Amino acid sequence: MRCSSRLFLLAALLLLRHQSSAAGLHQAAHHGTTSHASLWGQRRYEDQVVLRFNVSTVEHEAALRKAVDQMLLDVWDFTINYTDIRLPNRRIRPFLSLLPEPLRTEHSILIHDVARAVAATYPSTYKGDTEFESAMRERGITPKTVQWKSGRRRHDVDDLFFKDYQRLAVISTWMSLMDNMFRGRGLVQMFNVGQSYEGKAIPALRVGMRPAKPTKEPRKTILITGGLHAREWIGVSSVNFLAWSFISAYGDDDLATKILHEFDFVFVPVLNPDGYEYTWNVDRLWRKSRQRTSMHYCPGFDLDHAFGYQWDGSEHQSDPCSESYGGDEPFQAIEASQLAQWALNETTQNNVNFVAYVDLHSYSQQILWPYAYSCSASVPNLENMQEVAMSIAKYMRLVSGEHYTVSSACEGAVTSDSSVRRLEASGGSSIDYFFHDLGAKYSYQIKLRDTGSYGFLLPNDGIVPTGEEVFSAMKGFGDYLLGNNGIERSYPAAITPGQEEQHVMQQTWKA
Repeated sequence: MRCSSRLFLLAALLLLRHQSSAAGLHQAAHHGTTSHASLWGQRRYEDQVVLRFNVSTVEHEAALRKAVDQMLLDVWDFTINYTDIRLPNRRIRPFLSLLPEPLRTEHSILIHDVARAVAATYPSTYKGDTEFESAMRERGITPKTVQWKSGRRRHDVDDLFFKDYQRLAVISTWMSLMDNMFRGRGLVQMFNVGQSYEGKAIPALRVGMRPAKPTKEPRKTILITGGLHAREWIGVSSVNFLAWSFISAYGDDDLATKILHEFDFVFVPVLNPDGYEYTWNVDRLWRKSRQRTSMHYCPGFDLDHAFGYQWDGSEHQSDPCSESYGGDEPFQAIEASQLAQWALNETTQNNVNFVAYVDLHSYSQQILWPYAYSCSASVPNLENMQEVAMSIAKYMRLVSGEHYTVSSACEGAVTSDSSVRRLEASGGSSIDYFFHDLGAKYSYQIKLRDTGSYGFLLPNDGIVPTGEEVFSAMKGFGDYLLGNNGIERSYPAAITPGQEEQHVMQQTWKA
């Protein structure tokens, strides 16, 4: 008796989940423990907290920056309303002693137990089912034999692959599964944009339905990246969720289908595979790449400060031990160089026109546009950039009620004055590079959930809701790029202005 295509899909994804758990157990065995890597993360971050400071003046921002640099602390986030810093309890008093009197009291504990929050982000221990695995092998169910047929229920996949954060090897296997299931239809192609410093592939999925007859017109392409900062797991999972959502919506959702006929999406979920794998094996909160620097005990580059445009436009972090160190020269970071070279080759050799670039990060629920390096730089299409950012925020809010703010990426904690030292270096940003050097008319960094309750350690039950917010936003964005300015969803004639948001939400959920 033959299983249905849907059951084949579910079985293959269950095998992926088993592979993920087995990989975690193997890694734990390698470290000489019977538990998985979360215990190692717990031990590293015992007795650490995250403090939130209310920074209200330029002088206070500068003082906070100076103290952070002096003690080499980890700045988690800064917005116009707050600055979050992780540090051990034993270093709180010395740190506060370096700050002006008001800042010593204008703070609160945001996360009381970092170690516990770290442990909660790893998948629960799963020993697998050898009988099930054997049965799947008897039936010859592998990613290469799974075939797709319409009529699937989308959340069957959500409940499996997107139930937990996934290791790099499982993500690569899942991407291969998507390629094998949909390449025959011309919808999906898996490829590598390059290799990391440690020689790991940087995999990508190209999703789009090109015309049957080749055309001389450049193929309009939207590039979506995640994982530039290794610890931001929700960005990685959201790129994958977005890819799956567009793939599975093709042919069933009119708007998504129109978008995929007009544009290619290129999804790069893990631009920093070395760092991402390191967060699973050694240090959950590692941010940078793993490339060697001039200081052997301080490896890694901040990939979002390693791109060529205005690499040192306003200020540059020259300390390799800093979390925002972008290198001693532009594109010194291998992974940033590989992405830029691939993109340049696409435009010069493969007739690709990058119309948009979206870089997913966490956290703080912000939508940011160029330029990151300076607030005094002129953005030619600023009004359109702002309009689209507000539209993205709207569609995200309509799915879940979560509020996303919009602003220029240049703004510091309390000022947009580029002459004032910010809490983090600002040059060499990927959104600046793709906007200016590659000509992407729209370029955004989206900082996903949450606003600080968990920070970079968003629990796995936030994966699907966050992914659904991003999918809604990207459909709205695609609609805008189609020239419909967000009206492709065609409101009924009798709809009133007050009913607009309710209607958009209903249409989003129908998708």
